[in-house]
Amino acid sequence: MSEIVQDPIKISEDQLDDLKQRLAMTRWPDKETPGDWTQGVPLEYMKDVCAYWADGYDWRKCEAELNAFNPFKTTIDGLGIHFLHVRSPHENALPLIMSHGWPGSVIEFMKVIGPLTDPTAHGGNAEDAFHVVCPALPGFGFSDKPTETGWTIERIGGAWGQLMAKLGYDRYVAQGGDWGAIITTSMGKTEIDHCACIHLNMPLVAPDPDTMDDLTEFEKSAIVSGQYYWDWGSGYSKEQSTRPQTLGYGLADSPSGQAAWVMEKYWAWTDCKGHPENALTRDELLDNVMMYWLTDSGASSGRIYWESFNNTIAGIGQTTIDMPTGCSIYPPEIFRSSRRWAEKTFTNLVHFNTLDEGGHFAAFEQPVVFVEELRTCFRALR
Repeated sequence: MSEIVQDPIKISEDQLDDLKQRLAMTRWPDKETPGDWTQGVPLEYMKDVCAYWADGYDWRKCEAELNAFNPFKTTIDGLGIHFLHVRSPHENALPLIMSHGWPGSVIEFMKVIGPLTDPTAHGGNAEDAFHVVCPALPGFGFSDKPTETGWTIERIGGAWGQLMAKLGYDRYVAQGGDWGAIITTSMGKTEIDHCACIHLNMPLVAPDPDTMDDLTEFEKSAIVSGQYYWDWGSGYSKEQSTRPQTLGYGLADSPSGQAAWVMEKYWAWTDCKGHPENALTRDELLDNVMMYWLTDSGASSGRIYWESFNNTIAGIGQTTIDMPTGCSIYPPEIFRSSRRWAEKTFTNLVHFNTLDEGGHFAAFEQPVVFVEELRTCFRALR
């Protein structure tokens, strides 16, 4: 399948019936001892979510919305890549490829595709228009699952360059958060002939040792929250970077298990003030969970950690990116950078902004702010 073909999403009724049957047969664990989220997703909340998932949630609505964004599939480097491609109606629109991470999906971008591609229909200006490409990472969503090792961050970044070339985009910009930010950063090193600028909503940089005697309050807070992540929030990454296959058996068999594994991070990483549904609706949370459940990608999505997590962490602060770069820093982000820390890695920082609201899933949580950040960052590149 070297050509690009339309590939609408079509989930069978049998798959949806199987989901409901499994939800009805869930064997629940006992209740958490502290009665809050500190041991993970609380039992009563998970029961409530799964009851709604079985009897109130409408997958067909999400499926129709995804198919309205023109899903396509093509083979790159031997692997089928599923992606959304929405061309702008405006002349001279700037091509943009956006990359999600874990536990995200292209669902994160559904609220921003319209304003990015057709700004005049959303209160913006035609000169800020983008052609938008949103691929599902290998092993995620409706992209194929690698059957051999070697799909590292660098390989994915190169594949995205090939995808944009296949689509006829000789010059483009790139954006990403979470693993998408790391992939996009990699493109800033390798796709220099065609990628004109990158934007990151989680730039992965190390605190500059030269600032340790003169830290700002923001930097002190960033160090504290980063340490909290390593101490209390990083267990999932250790499991997925060492034994994703072992974890995968439970995620493939239990929808409640898959949902809890994903949704706990929406409590931890969104700007939700203690409850994920303060940041996103229950339907939105389940739309994203379904991208893992329906495609049985619990194990395959975890393998990106096995391939790249340790090398990524070891490489923080070990390289510099000369490509024009923009960064948007949201309050509860896992790793937050100050401007002077970012400048040590990104030597051509064209945009840097610290936001008051929004979290790790920036486009999902704060679509209006996210769109404006991208418009501002890339405006000078047109």
